[in-house]
Amino acid sequence: MSASISEVARPFVQGLAAGELRYQSCADCGAAQTLAHYACQHCGSVALAWRTAGGVGTVYAVTEVKRAPSDEYRPLAPYTLVIVELDEGARLMGHAAPGVAIGQRVRAGFFEHLGRQLIRFTPG
Repeated sequence: MSASISEVARPFVQGLAAGELRYQSCADCGAAQTLAHYACQHCGSVALAWRTAGGVGTVYAVTEVKRAPSDEYRPLAPYTLVIVELDEGARLMGHAAPGVAIGQRVRAGFFEHLGRQLIRFTPG
């Protein structure tokens, strides 16, 4: 199978444009994973389907970016990034409201930056 990464990730990116968080679910073991993979990271099955998450989860990790890694993100600095474990089991990185803490329940929202839809988690 010779699909490019952009073809594999297309459902995730299309979901962002539609205001949805999408994740892959394994039909064989039930594991959930974000971003795009050719096989389940848990059992190796290729029986993956895209599903839409409810957008609610728990903060797993937090970092504050004071110095943006590129000119593209410099206007956003300082900003908070989090890894959230969605209620469906998949983990996802996104922006977050300042002050969000590990273990806190959050809800996904979206904002546009330079023509791209990005994720922002807020308490709730």
